[in-house]
Amino acid sequence: MKLKNRGKSISKVEVLNISSFGIWILVRANEYFLAYKDFPWFKKATLKQIQNVKLLHGHHLFWPELDVDLHLESLSNLEKYSLVYQ
Repeated sequence: MKLKNRGKSISKVEVLNISSFGIWILVRANEYFLAYKDFPWFKKATLKQIQNVKLLHGHHLFWPELDVDLHLESLSNLEKYSLVYQ
């Protein structure tokens, strides 16, 4: 049996795909690609750790098991945000 229409997603953030190059996430109808070269914290993370992501305050992604915090603006404009403290 197949549903004619899919139900609404109850999650505000969803991990769509994990590949050898990075991860794709969907946040409120916007898709983002997080390449491992730019976000190395995810490269050795487990599937469970990557999927455990929360959207806080409507604009802040948090992976509690990885202690990774990312602002949605930084995903859209990587060149404006240094991801490594110098």
